[in-house]
Amino acid sequence: MLMVADLHGALALCVHDEGRGVGGLLHLKFMGGTGRPSDVTDNTLSSVLVVLDKFKRAVLGNSTRRDEVQARILAHALPPTDAGEPSASLVDLIQADLADGKIACGSRTMRRTEGVRVCFQPFEGRVWICGPNDLRAAKRLSTVS
Repeated sequence: MLMVADLHGALALCVHDEGRGVGGLLHLKFMGGTGRPSDVTDNTLSSVLVVLDKFKRAVLGNSTRRDEVQARILAHALPPTDAGEPSASLVDLIQADLADGKIACGSRTMRRTEGVRVCFQPFEGRVWICGPNDLRAAKRLSTVS
């Protein structure tokens, strides 16, 4: 099985449980109307945390060993401008939530005008990035650790 998310102003959270050989991909909007990473507001916090909790429960269940779970966040944003960006973004929020649950998580924010495609094999935990019209591995990332 292959899960794919096209990122343009969005992020992909890939979660993999090594012990059970299961995983999932969550695709969330990352940029606000300005084309820059969104501020983390109270509304954003509450809605993202609800979605994130449901996603983790659906993928991991209630009784999984957290030391066998790995996550990776891949985010797409436009190149920086002179305008200040928020000091906390959705990536920071998700990383903090995963850290509270003792889930190891790496992240990468790609700043470019063109979108990217994230491919994820949930049973093996492999993640790679390819062009927006290509499923071949243009750049493979090792397992989600």
